[in-house]
Amino acid sequence: MDPAALGIRIASGVVSPLIRKLFARPGPGADLVDAPVRVDGLVSFRGERRHLAEEDVRALVTELVRRAVRAGEHGERPLPRDEEAAVADALTGTLLTLGTLTLTDVEAVSLGHQELAIRLRRAGGDPARHLSADAAYFYERLLTTACLHVLNFFTQRSAFVARTLVEQSRNQAELIVKVDELIARNPLPDSVDVRFEQRYLAHVTKKHGKLTIFGIDLADSPGKWPLDAAYLSLTASGEGRPLGHVRIGDDWHTVLEADLDAPPRPADEALAAHDRVLLRGEAGSGKTTLVQWLAVSAATAHPEARMAYLRDHIPYVLPLRTLTAHGERLPAPRDFLTAVSPLAGTQPDGWEARVLTAGRALVLVDGIDEVPEAERARTRAWLTDLMDAYPGNRWLVTSRPSAVREDWLADEGFTELTLAPMSAADVATFVARWHTAAATGAPEEDAALAAYRTQLLEAVRTKRDLGRLATNPLLCGLICALHRDRRGFLPLGRKDLYTAALSMLLLRRDRERHMDVPELREEPQLQLLQRLAYWLIRNGRTEMDRTRATTIIRDALPAVPELASLGDADAVYAHFLHRSGLLREPGPDSVQFVHRSFQDFLGARAAVDEGDFGVLARHAADDQWEDVIRMAVAQARPRERAELLSDLLAYGDAHPDSSARKRAHLLAATCLEHAAELVPAVREEVERRTAGLIPPRSPEEARDLAAAGPMVLDLLPGPDGLSGDAARLVVTAATHVRSDAAIPFLSRYVDHPHQLVRNQLMWGWHRFDSRLYAEQIVARLDDGTTRFTFQADEHVEEVLRLGLRPAQLDIREEVSPEAASHLIVECAPTDLLLVMSPARLMPEALAALRRLETLRVIEAREPWNLDQIPAEAPLHTFGLLLDHGLEDRDLNLIDRWPGLSKLILTNTGEFPDSEAAWRNIARLRHLNRLTLPADSLTHAPTGLSLPRITTLQLTSTRGWEPASAAALARARSLFPGVEHPILPTAWEEAIAQRLRPEQQP
Repeated sequence: MDPAALGIRIASGVVSPLIRKLFARPGPGADLVDAPVRVDGLVSFRGERRHLAEEDVRALVTELVRRAVRAGEHGERPLPRDEEAAVADALTGTLLTLGTLTLTDVEAVSLGHQELAIRLRRAGGDPARHLSADAAYFYERLLTTACLHVLNFFTQRSAFVARTLVEQSRNQAELIVKVDELIARNPLPDSVDVRFEQRYLAHVTKKHGKLTIFGIDLADSPGKWPLDAAYLSLTASGEGRPLGHVRIGDDWHTVLEADLDAPPRPADEALAAHDRVLLRGEAGSGKTTLVQWLAVSAATAHPEARMAYLRDHIPYVLPLRTLTAHGERLPAPRDFLTAVSPLAGTQPDGWEARVLTAGRALVLVDGIDEVPEAERARTRAWLTDLMDAYPGNRWLVTSRPSAVREDWLADEGFTELTLAPMSAADVATFVARWHTAAATGAPEEDAALAAYRTQLLEAVRTKRDLGRLATNPLLCGLICALHRDRRGFLPLGRKDLYTAALSMLLLRRDRERHMDVPELREEPQLQLLQRLAYWLIRNGRTEMDRTRATTIIRDALPAVPELASLGDADAVYAHFLHRSGLLREPGPDSVQFVHRSFQDFLGARAAVDEGDFGVLARHAADDQWEDVIRMAVAQARPRERAELLSDLLAYGDAHPDSSARKRAHLLAATCLEHAAELVPAVREEVERRTAGLIPPRSPEEARDLAAAGPMVLDLLPGPDGLSGDAARLVVTAATHVRSDAAIPFLSRYVDHPHQLVRNQLMWGWHRFDSRLYAEQIVARLDDGTTRFTFQADEHVEEVLRLGLRPAQLDIREEVSPEAASHLIVECAPTDLLLVMSPARLMPEALAALRRLETLRVIEAREPWNLDQIPAEAPLHTFGLLLDHGLEDRDLNLIDRWPGLSKLILTNTGEFPDSEAAWRNIARLRHLNRLTLPADSLTHAPTGLSLPRITTLQLTSTRGWEPASAAALARARSLFPGVEHPILPTAWEEAIAQRLRPEQQP
């Protein structure tokens, strides 16, 4: 027997009764004293309460030694029989020194049992020195075990806890007094910081706590919504982002985030998963509103709130359009508030540096696309310098999709997400909230408003063109306003929508408010406004000085004398600012359009009036001009439209950069949907150039093609002869067209043999009419191998209505727990991907998981444990794709499924983050495939080896750095059976760059 195990093998029931006899039982009132209780006053073999002689102690210890020896008789004896008495004598002498200790019981417990044993041994003259090596080891282990039970006895006495609390309270009181004295002598900057932060956060909440929605202020409704009532949480997706590589057969393939079924996440929680996010979104998609929401959430976050991860963070809202309006340098941290807050200059000295150094900052950089292209490199350098100087903070940068290249901030550890268009459910929620906010309280008007809401919801659902327009909050708000303004009648195209909106704002707004202002025609007002817009576009700005605006108006007034009734240029400017609802002043002496979309539409109108088709074409590769060119095509006359499109094609043909050439041709294709009348030869030429870009070769190209609208469906190829990757990209493009016209085209791909193609078909369901898509696409995918993705309760309803029983389920968090439970009970899946905590499921649904072979959980917000999954489930694959890991106590249960062969642990931290978690993984005897964060390798125990692992994938949110080489070396020692680990894409690119031979001249 190994003597080291002795202290564990002796049962507590044997040791504890013997040890207790060494101490006297307390009499009445014995513990109700103020003085501390010393150990020498507790023993039973000396003092006033003595009832145990030393010989009695020796007898107790001899019995303890005898029982300890007997506990080891199943193996080799821990010591010879003739040394038992010597050990008993030595241990007796040591324990008798308890009667000489002047320690209190509280002090003894604070020492710990090992230190107490050392003190007793020294006080007894270290009797072990007279024993043999085995006997001395036996004596020391037995003494340590006895001391453990002595301290346990002390802590169970009735007075011990009370005295401990009193002593702790006294110590804390003394510490508080000393700290107060120190603060009084040296005031801490924190106290000043806290007072300022309270003022600043209150200002942030007030400034950003309301949301402007176009059209709400037409009658007697307030011009702004409270943000907490109006905010609509949209989703952000990283679909298509490369994550690594995987071997399929004999070939290596790039692994995209879409391949791993990474779900769209609520955009307002992007920073909960990633400290650094570059969020892309089209104009009007809600980027700035999201920035407002995050700022207010940080300013008001509570521990129990959904956004609690922002608690104690200080938000800095940095709109780049304001910071760069006058060509000034981007601000250092001490100047963050200068352009955006009236509190600038009142903050305590060094406050912002203390916030950033502590990692408490939430830096919200809004509108990279609103910085002129020539200045974006400088902006990136500014961001990089800030992040290098102040690591550990949270950063969100927003941009239009094409303003900066892919992976523009990847080297800085940014995750790129794209703000998804509003779903049908989002549109319904928005329309309902808009009409609620627009209510006036007048019964007849509100009844009419309710009828408009019902009518509009039906129109958006059934009218294809209208549904395609209502894809972001700006356009959805305009549709609501125009629908009410026109008593239930709506324009059908984007150009007509903006034209009607401008007419509503310039003519109807003041009439309905009964304003006493001069009656003005629409056209003269548009003439001046479009000149302001075109100046901003030509100069790459979204904001100008007030002086510049009045100068432009002054120069134009002689040509539009009708506006002279308003007065001079300053009066005309004031009219547009206060009456039109199209201009606003974001800061002192600066002006901008209320939304970039109005600037682009009016600027395009001016370009057409000027005949600047060559100018427009030369900016085809500039993302800031994309919408301008589209709207110019929409507003041009047929001859002008043909000239502009021909110039676009010529510019693309002549451009030496292939990406710019492709962009110009695709832009021409996207303009076709706005060309109501066009020379057939020009249309055919545009379609021919677009056909050269088909089929797409990447997810980005697929989405770019989809932007061309339904016309691209006529150019995309059918499934015959396409490889799996090519077919998947074609389906990606078609599912992003977001028109029910794509359904017949997509139905041709349901029998494609490549699994990822069918998965993409399922993924696109939420972009179409649920019932129509279910009947023509989903019903034909129930082949036993396709994973069914559910993103709404209506998806569940359709599958069950059609009598489908898929064995592979992918249930997203938009599905209610009730619908999810019903689906699981009906289908009893063997493969489940769950984006909600199992704790939300009904008991009968959990019971139905007994057949489960594959389980993956993604981004479940609520905590959950492995014991929620039936132990009898024959699991062979388990995946945990969270921002946090399981606790060790949960991984202790992982061997409930001894057949596990594949384990996926994907998170942004370092889980598995302890030696215990790693040893739990090592217990899985059939495990041969493992995915986990590279950072977690540092927590693996030294000497641990998992030779059964043959497939290893490492994930990382960072690029290649010095620590990466160490992690890779650790992986090779941990997993000797892995020949080719699948590495993060950034690592592979860095390694390839290092290994690539230098270019020869």
